[in-house]
Amino acid sequence: MFTGIVEEIGRVRAFMRGAPAARLRVEAARVLEGTRVGDSVAVDGVCLTVVALHSDGFEVDVQEETLRRTTLGEYIPGRYVNLERAVTPTSRMGGHYVQGHIDDVGVVTAWRPQGNDWVLRVRVPVRLRRYIVEKGFLAVNGISLTVAGCQSDITFHIIPHTRAVTTLQYMRVGERVNLEVDVLAKYVEALVR
Repeated sequence: MFTGIVEEIGRVRAFMRGAPAARLRVEAARVLEGTRVGDSVAVDGVCLTVVALHSDGFEVDVQEETLRRTTLGEYIPGRYVNLERAVTPTSRMGGHYVQGHIDDVGVVTAWRPQGNDWVLRVRVPVRLRRYIVEKGFLAVNGISLTVAGCQSDITFHIIPHTRAVTTLQYMRVGERVNLEVDVLAKYVEALVR
């Protein structure tokens, strides 16, 4: 489990397709602290298991199912990624309950400054909209963001700090992003069926 509070911006060093899985190598520093092979790290919101550690980063395997549901298959060396280690029983719980299980991919339709903050709009697949409510949250590339508006696109107001410490600083209109909705909304839906 994660909180959606990004700990570090990492950088893709290599992405190699192959059997039995694709292999992603990420340059990192802070998330290496206390991390061991077998631990979970969220890479742009995708929960992945560390399979190798290096002095300057780590490697994870990426299965076909993950490649189909996320943007990871599009990653090339040099791309910046949001990183977060899994929470522990002694971790502070800022952010929201994020599993690292991506529901689908959205597209950035607007990203612009407005006053002291930035406005981000993301087109979300129709099938996910029923799980999104104003003042709820949506994880976008692993960043837990509070929903400011739910029209045809989902709107977020981003404070300068969040933009500065995440890959939002590199965001572009038209970019595809990993989306995770609140799992509690999915459980409620399953219970009332």
